[in-house]
Amino acid sequence: MKSYARFLGKRVLYMLLTLFLIASITFFLMKLLPGTPYSNQDKLSEEQIYIMNEQYGLNEPVPVQYLVYIGGLLQGDLGVSFQFSNTPVTKLLSTRIGPSLQLGIQAVALGTILGIVLGVIAAMYQNTWIDTLATFTAILGRSIPNFVIAVLLQLVFGVYLQWFPIALWDGGFSSSVLPTLALAISPLADSARFIRTEMVEVLSSDYVELARAKGLSRWTVAFKHGVRNALIPLVTILGPMAVGLMTGSMVVENIYAIPGIGEQFVKSIMTNDYPTIMGVTILYSAMLVFIILVVDILYGVIDPRIRVSTEGGDK
Repeated sequence: MKSYARFLGKRVLYMLLTLFLIASITFFLMKLLPGTPYSNQDKLSEEQIYIMNEQYGLNEPVPVQYLVYIGGLLQGDLGVSFQFSNTPVTKLLSTRIGPSLQLGIQAVALGTILGIVLGVIAAMYQNTWIDTLATFTAILGRSIPNFVIAVLLQLVFGVYLQWFPIALWDGGFSSSVLPTLALAISPLADSARFIRTEMVEVLSSDYVELARAKGLSRWTVAFKHGVRNALIPLVTILGPMAVGLMTGSMVVENIYAIPGIGEQFVKSIMTNDYPTIMGVTILYSAMLVFIILVVDILYGVIDPRIRVSTEGGDK
């Protein structure tokens, strides 16, 4: 138990150090961007720009600005947006993270479950037309960009069939169906490829042969004894993929006019809104390092041998 707590303590320490380095590097990179964060810069005199810089603290030396920003960051203050009526960045992100999280969670859950089922079926019927069809589907899903699929879904289910709204976000489930399907294609394809590859190896192992010799059905052997041991590679890629989807796909959110993090990030970059750009970057990084920590813990849950070897190595 002590070794496990020490393991978690190290991971949390590395996580905080990573976030500090990301915040520091991002801050100095923002200072290298050309231009100013003011949308009407051409109409402002030098004196007016000086007054606005003074108001936002941009006239201070860069090291002083850095210390002020890090101090605010430690208190949960990400600054105020230059382009959105001096709205605090934390408030700006908190109002937009909901749709992105909903779409991301739905897309990851749907894509992963369908991908696992597709991968298992492909492995069980290896070298048959079912395997070929499943592999082709996975390759197709990975090759076609999600924004192309998003437009096709709009055309078919929004314009022709009129089953779902073409765009706009009203908070209801129906407005999330099409963007969820568009975003779910990528995790479906990746899950199917990884599970199929691992399951082919797992299904030929000795303990699976023993399960078959006991009279268990093919489906019971595959899903009860095989899938768990095939999940390790999938969990590795699932974490970063989930964060990427939960923080929003910029293009898909713009296509469906969803007020999410991705759309906000695009607007911030186009207007040089430094605090918002940094806020989104830090939010994404925090979620990513947290998910990586969760993945490390899940390794031991899925495969106890990893937990035993880790505890043994810490002694």
